[in-house]
Amino acid sequence: MTLDEAPVLLGEGSLRALEWASSTISGKALARMDAELPWFPSLPPEARASVGMVAQSGVAGFVRWCRAGAPVGPSLRGIDLFGAAPRELTRLISLHQTVTLVRLAIDTSERLLEDTLEDPEELTRARVLLLRYAREVAFAAAEVYARAAETRGAWDARLEALVVDALVRGEADESLASQASALSWPVEAPTTVAVAPGDPGPAAHVLRRVARAHDTELLVGHQADRLVLVLGGAADPMTVVTAMLEHIGDGPVVVGPTRAGLPTAPRSARAALAGATAARAWVGVPRPVLASALLPERVLAGDVAARRALVDLVHAPLVAAGNDLLATVQAYVDSGGAMEATARALFVHANTVRYRLTRVEQLTGLLATDPRERWTLQMGLALGRLAGPPRTSRL
Repeated sequence: MTLDEAPVLLGEGSLRALEWASSTISGKALARMDAELPWFPSLPPEARASVGMVAQSGVAGFVRWCRAGAPVGPSLRGIDLFGAAPRELTRLISLHQTVTLVRLAIDTSERLLEDTLEDPEELTRARVLLLRYAREVAFAAAEVYARAAETRGAWDARLEALVVDALVRGEADESLASQASALSWPVEAPTTVAVAPGDPGPAAHVLRRVARAHDTELLVGHQADRLVLVLGGAADPMTVVTAMLEHIGDGPVVVGPTRAGLPTAPRSARAALAGATAARAWVGVPRPVLASALLPERVLAGDVAARRALVDLVHAPLVAAGNDLLATVQAYVDSGGAMEATARALFVHANTVRYRLTRVEQLTGLLATDPRERWTLQMGLALGRLAGPPRTSRL
């Protein structure tokens, strides 16, 4: 006899016997779950109680299903059987664990059929019906988890959009941390924001897979025609973003500074967004590029934070180090990067100039002999002079 043979009906006496035994069957199934599944006893009491309600509903539902002629299809799917379980149960128990519970409950029921039904023919029919019922229960469980996943996915997408939008607007309040926690986001983990061209729709799932491969959490949002990527816990954000490049549209990809956690991540977002706006001024801009490497372009685009950062990076440490370094950098810039001309202008040996420029690199991280970084030094000096106290003219 196969599962697809029909119809199979039980006599009234067998149905009544099963009704009487239903509480015993569900009780023994729960006892086996507690004894044989290591993770089951560790569930919260309310979750275990919900599983017990589902088990009782399932055993009782088997008898009702048999009385109704053992129909197959959507009539059983997740309506009566799982209606007693709270929606949160799908978060506490995975689909794999649910299948394990169903399998154990069906196995327990099958073992107890022999003790419940004396007629061999009725026992055979009941076993066939139990197998059919198990198939329907499996479909029902799959549909419950599919609906829960769809609902959770839509809700998570809305939460994700809210979190990314809050970071872009600079609104780092308690609600931001709460929303991020609902997404299982590590709020205190180092957080980096990157901005790239493109639309999040088709690429988002691929980008998440790349991030997971680098042990990094990822939130993806959309700002105008740009992707906003929020990386959590990345050991090397530039490496992670570089691995994503083939899934991102053409154009500059700017990586903001890493902040200590999500509450301070708006600073990273501001820097990355400002860098994305200013990046088109740099012909041949690297991809990806740090927002800090775009400080001169950001200053030209009117970024006040970049202006302060460039003064702090270049002018302030050189002033603190003494006039020799400041004068050497200015002379080197004025000479167009000519070592001998700088030495003559300062009345020092060329090796002295080289030594001083090495000290400048140690203080600022900028190599004066590199044209790009020399321009950054030049702008930093100019901004520093502009930021200083104005001279009083004498008439």
